[in-house]
Amino acid sequence: MQRLLSLATLAIIGGLGWMFLQGGGLSQIAVPRNGQQSSGSYQTPGNWQSSSDQTPYRMASTGQNVPASPPNVANGQTIRIASFNIQVFGNTKANKPHVMQDLADIVNQFDVVAIQEVRSKDEFLIPDFVQLVNQSGRRFDRVIGPRVGYTTSKEQYVFLFDTQKIEVDRQSVYTVSDPDGLLHREPLVATFRTRVDLDRAFTFTLVNMHTDPDIAQQEMDVLAQVYKVVRRSSRGEDDIILLGDFNVDDRHLGRLGQIPGMSPLIAGVWTNTRQNRQYDNLLIHQPSTTEYSGRSGVFDFMRFKNLSLQQALKVSDHFPVWAEFSIYERDYAGRVASRRRPSGR
Repeated sequence: MQRLLSLATLAIIGGLGWMFLQGGGLSQIAVPRNGQQSSGSYQTPGNWQSSSDQTPYRMASTGQNVPASPPNVANGQTIRIASFNIQVFGNTKANKPHVMQDLADIVNQFDVVAIQEVRSKDEFLIPDFVQLVNQSGRRFDRVIGPRVGYTTSKEQYVFLFDTQKIEVDRQSVYTVSDPDGLLHREPLVATFRTRVDLDRAFTFTLVNMHTDPDIAQQEMDVLAQVYKVVRRSSRGEDDIILLGDFNVDDRHLGRLGQIPGMSPLIAGVWTNTRQNRQYDNLLIHQPSTTEYSGRSGVFDFMRFKNLSLQQALKVSDHFPVWAEFSIYERDYAGRVASRRRPSGR
């Protein structure tokens, strides 16, 4: 309780800082770290329901209502947002061309990908990987967070996004400030929008996270406060999508899952490559994020690339998880919304 209260205190202190900097109300609490790197350019219905403890988890390849592969999108009216823990993404993988090509092919199935567990100290790893991804003809760019973690093994969060469909607000990129060490790896936050008419573009904030498996349940409780802090500091943005490797399944989301309207988009299906654990997810506040199309799933790249289990494990011990969203901003009733204000006379 004492540690949770410290995060609430942080919200007050950070909010005061934003008020002095912006001349506005108490809104900004998470301050970007000095030296944080970023690159690149610029948001569903239902109530929270927890899966029954008696419901068995399904294999990603056969799970009903959770397609193993992203659906084909013919009309261009949606984007696919994914989360992918690329296990120990560093020089060992970078020195295996076939593994890097598999990773590039996987990223190309989506429009925005939140990546966890980048371990390399080589600052060219991600730029070189983006070049490989773009050999397909797409135009991905990246947002790279600082190295975080309280052990000698630091990690970076990364967002990859297709600049033909998505742009990032670079002023929105920050790492959640956690001076009391409540989280082993502080989440990386960034706000994006779709490249359509600005008055109707879907804008959304992604919170990229990787919990410590040893204290994952405690960190899930802290992430409830992180969500509230990010939402308060987002200057009106209500489409906050938390995604990453939570190291818990959809039945054990702690206080984060108890927030009214908060819903995991991956439920009742394994997300790891061995298909015996669920670690990864995307969570949205469904009453706010009506842009969610209702389609989400686990991407079985082992089947997609026709790999053996041992070959797949060289790529990652996690499958990507994904969800699909409208390219247009919608109001709380699910109708396309416009930010255009009537002109005064």
